[in-house]
Amino acid sequence: MTNYQRTTLYIGVTSNLRSRIYEHQNKIYPASFTAKYNLIYCIYYEVFSSIEEAIDREKQLKKWNRSKKEALIRKFNENFNDLTEVINGWDE
Repeated sequence: MTNYQRTTLYIGVTSNLRSRIYEHQNKIYPASFTAKYNLIYCIYYEVFSSIEEAIDREKQLKKWNRSKKEALIRKFNENFNDLTEVINGWDE
């Protein structure tokens, strides 16, 4: 997740990406990091077959510096476009 200016990045894990994006965008948890920094744009995601794999990847990514994170995002989403509509269009 990121903000309008794409200056702050947030990495997290969820079992329901659509629902979690909704929570971030609607500031369901007003005291959260994403609410505080207005992180409402989903610009990158990865899908895993197990929560353990997802958590391991989250920990790995959180150790990276910003330039490495940005390079990864750009390979997936060159212009840091919001992917919410794409994700919401997935079949369930």
